[in-house]
Amino acid sequence: MTNRVCQALGIKYPIIQGAMQWVSDASLVASVSEAGGFGVLASADAQKENIRVEIKKVKRATTKPFAVNITIISQTAKDILDVAIEEKVPFVVLTAGNPKPFIPLLKEAGIAFLSVVATVKQAIKMEELGASVIVVEGQEAGGHIGEMTSMTFIPQAVAAVNVPIVAAGGIATGHGMAAAFALGAEGIQMGTAFMVSQECTIHQNVKDALIQADSGDSVVTGRKHHHAVRCIANELTKAFATLDEKNAPVEDYAAIGKGATYKASREGDVIHGSVMAGQIVGLVNSEKTTAEIIQDTIAEYNTVIRQLLEMS
Repeated sequence: MTNRVCQALGIKYPIIQGAMQWVSDASLVASVSEAGGFGVLASADAQKENIRVEIKKVKRATTKPFAVNITIISQTAKDILDVAIEEKVPFVVLTAGNPKPFIPLLKEAGIAFLSVVATVKQAIKMEELGASVIVVEGQEAGGHIGEMTSMTFIPQAVAAVNVPIVAAGGIATGHGMAAAFALGAEGIQMGTAFMVSQECTIHQNVKDALIQADSGDSVVTGRKHHHAVRCIANELTKAFATLDEKNAPVEDYAAIGKGATYKASREGDVIHGSVMAGQIVGLVNSEKTTAEIIQDTIAEYNTVIRQLLEMS
């Protein structure tokens, strides 16, 4: 398979692994890239030297292209950018904030960038700034989300920009990939699907919770304060719902949410921690290698396309 996403990123399959805090480490990233996809190393609020170690681990494990995600609003964003440049990372993925100050530094270093957006206006702006690929993320995705659904967002973004679009949010299978391509996307981003991969180093409790969950277990918290986050329902989400009922200030949400993602992903507390996952979690029902996830997705996609052609 080859298209503009594959060509822009130098990959075999147009499948991007979403950057997930405390999830997307060197082990997962390298395995995805080695299997023909595009691994993305999460950084969030990580320290510069910790990310340097992870970058070096990825490079030792694969020679295939990968990216470092930079959360622009993070206090360590500039440090992460600096280390990405110093380590000659081929790509960065820019999220959550205005990337304009970073663009000249990236261009000078010869590093291409992708951008994850939540609105069509953002997609247009990222094209103007020189993004090689734009990831449009629907609210079906796990973690921090916007308001648009993938079904409505993808075709409008495709109509608005000329750079290749990658669809994210609610995709974990070849059927989802075929649907995204039918809407005009040229690639997909998956997060929840890769969380249960054998190479993903999150706590086994989280993997088990995702495998056992169905679509009804995916809930959104924080909408009242415009900080919507999709995760698996548990005691933490109930606590957030109680705060909603009380019209509590945003500081109260921050107090009980601080460190909750780490608590789940690394300590295995799936009761009081934040288990971020997308609505497609009902189709994530077994632990596989990243290579198997990618190959199964491509095989199913090809089957769907053949069936559609036979019907035409």
